[in-house]
Amino acid sequence: MGGVTSTIAAKFAFFPPSPPSYTVVTDESSSAVSGGGAATRLCIPQVPRKDDVDVLKLRTRRGNEIVAVHIKHQRASATLLYSHGNAADLGQMFELFVELSNRLRINLMGYDYSGYGQSSGKPTECNTYADIDAAYKCLKEQYGVKDDQLILYGQSVGSGPTVDLASRLPNLRAVVLHSPILSGMRVLYPVKRTYWFDIYKNIDKIGMVNCPVLVIHGTSDEVVDCSHGKQLWELCKEKYEPLWINGGKSKTATSSSKKTTESENQNKTSESGSSDTFELGDLPEISRNSLDSRLEKSKKPNKPEKSRMSTDRVDRFRRRKGLMKGIHVRKGRDYSPTDYKDDENTRDVQATETKAQVAFNQKTYRTQFRRQLLPIYDALPATVLLE
Repeated sequence: MGGVTSTIAAKFAFFPPSPPSYTVVTDESSSAVSGGGAATRLCIPQVPRKDDVDVLKLRTRRGNEIVAVHIKHQRASATLLYSHGNAADLGQMFELFVELSNRLRINLMGYDYSGYGQSSGKPTECNTYADIDAAYKCLKEQYGVKDDQLILYGQSVGSGPTVDLASRLPNLRAVVLHSPILSGMRVLYPVKRTYWFDIYKNIDKIGMVNCPVLVIHGTSDEVVDCSHGKQLWELCKEKYEPLWINGGKSKTATSSSKKTTESENQNKTSESGSSDTFELGDLPEISRNSLDSRLEKSKKPNKPEKSRMSTDRVDRFRRRKGLMKGIHVRKGRDYSPTDYKDDENTRDVQATETKAQVAFNQKTYRTQFRRQLLPIYDALPATVLLE
């Protein structure tokens, strides 16, 4: 059942860029010799090459191979493990990683989740937990990073694996949550409890984080409401002063795809020399009523309208279906029940009530009665009286 839940949740929670924004190739020109063999160096051709950047492929405990980058700073006193947001991969995040490393003077490792970029496997909740564990293991074993030197940074969906790892490591230096989520279900619905099929249950794990926690959230975030960040900050054991950004909005898969579309359109414009491209967001919204009315008009045939049923045929139809209760129809003038019974030339059109109609009270019965006969009222040229 857990596998089915993860598969269904993955369709709603993960939006990896397609196609990936980068590739990984072997850099044979800078191979380093260690021991008796040659250790080849990997690189990403789509980003600038730097000597202090290592491109790695890490094997997770679930059998997937993920891509990670490690950026080294000469005067670093801490290391940042960055779990990026939903609709991004290492190719799009690389420049930000380099800028953060330079400005904060820290070493930084970023990684792609399974199914993102050039990482193998599929994006699921359990796979992301295994992915961050593999990155953490690499920092410990290959770069000698201690827990008290490590800062975990989780953005949006990345807050899930970040909080999960932080809840299992008691001696971390700090945790930064950027537009975090309470849980996957709470992003869609404001539920009051945690369900078994929910994913990334940060609301239940944040209390087990022992290090200082910094929360960053935009007050106008349209994807993850600011209330998620505020509630997580209130549940933290060791609170750091939060950073609420007025008007800040988070990037979504739609916005990133829109940027890709804009860049493609600009390239096409530069090649063809025309400027007829436009954005879907610039189109005016059309009301639903106007669309429906147009569709109905287009469906109407041009054939002449057929003559409607006569009053007698309608009466027989209604009596046969048991729809009449105290209805008196007569052309020319309104008849009361007494006049109707005294008129020998008029047929008795009162139908026998069915067993189902007896169960309804008079008010409910009249409401149903009007709904059933609403299409017939237009066809009656006579006056309809309800008792």
